[in-house]
Parts: sequence; structure tokens; C-alpha cells
Amino acid sequence: MRKVLMVIAALPLMATGACVRTAWNVATLPVKAAGKGADMMTTSAKERDEKYVRQQRKQAERDEKERREREQACRKHPDRCQAEPGAAGAGR
Repeated sequence: MRKVLMVIAALPLMATGACVRTAWNVATLPVKAAGKGADMMTTSAKERDEKYVRQQRKQAERDEKERREREQACRKHPDRCQAEPGAAGAGR
């Protein structure tokens, strides 16, 4: 009987804690939302650097693919191939 009374006495305290926590979450929600929005609108230096490196890597991959395609075309049709400016043996 004594345990039941202690549990019943503890129930309002537990319920109050949940209410306080919910009230706190509701009160801090606008601040968290504004902070999240600001984070989404701004780009950090690290994010800019990562984006730049990603773009450079993709450009290098495109350039390499084009170079391979030109070399392959030159092997198939050497009469149509022109020396690239700046390439080794160009202008001879």
C-alpha cells in the first residue's frame, strides 16, 4: 500500500517535468528555426572549398575524357588529326 501511495505521489512530479520540457521546446523552437535557416542560407569556407575541389575534379575528368577521345580519333583517322597547339611536336 505504501508503494502505491509513493507512485501516486510521484505522478504529478513526472507529469510536470514533461509539461515543462514541452513548454521549453515550444519556447525555443523559433530560435532554433532561425538558426537553422541562417545555416542553410550561408556557406562556410569548408563547404566552399569542398565545392571548388569537386568542380575542379569534374572539369579535369571531362578534359581527360576529351583528350582520350581526340587521341582515339587521331589513331583511327590520322589524316584528319591536327597537332594541338602547345602539344609536344606541334608546329614542326
